[in-house]
Amino acid sequence: MAQDDLARGMARADLCRFLAACYYQPGPEFAEEKLFDSMQVAASRVNPDFATGARRLGEAFAAEDPEVLLIDYTRLFLGPVDTLAKPYGSIWLRQDNTLMEESTAAVQQLYAEGGFDIDEGFRELPDHVAAELEFLYLLIFRETEALGKGDLDALAAVTDLRQRFLAAHLGAWIGPFTAAVGSGAQTAFYRELADLSERCVRLEAAQPGAR
Repeated sequence: MAQDDLARGMARADLCRFLAACYYQPGPEFAEEKLFDSMQVAASRVNPDFATGARRLGEAFAAEDPEVLLIDYTRLFLGPVDTLAKPYGSIWLRQDNTLMEESTAAVQQLYAEGGFDIDEGFRELPDHVAAELEFLYLLIFRETEALGKGDLDALAAVTDLRQRFLAAHLGAWIGPFTAAVGSGAQTAFYRELADLSERCVRLEAAQPGAR
């Protein structure tokens, strides 16, 4: 297996992890931890257009007043009323504004199958977009790791799990969710985030299965 393929796999995983971080409350730690520099490096190994999107995302963050970003984040994801883009898969999969229902339980079953534990400090529902992106990161990481080791059984298992997860969960709702973010956002940062998130998940949904 070519080292370039493994490096690209790890970069795909990292890109999902960095995008997940952007769905937490915006703060100075985004810049302090060089989130967007790291994202651009990972994105450049995946797709030149993604690298451009990551650069624009970082520039939009740097150019915006932190208070304005926080207000937009609250409007989009928290409410408390007329929340524009509720960040939960169950909302978009069921279309009935019910949160803790079958789709939430189903994604938790996939988390358990993948050995994914949500941190105790995570105060959101299990089907929050950040959690699902972090699970996707873990799956791609493990898939790439198995590929590098030549462990075909592990590779087939984790690839199957990735495909099922994207088909039934994140890949099924990322489109309408990011469309709502893009249309409702008042800042360029969240419009850029929506665009890059949608393209990243679509790329992963199109990845072939294990051979």
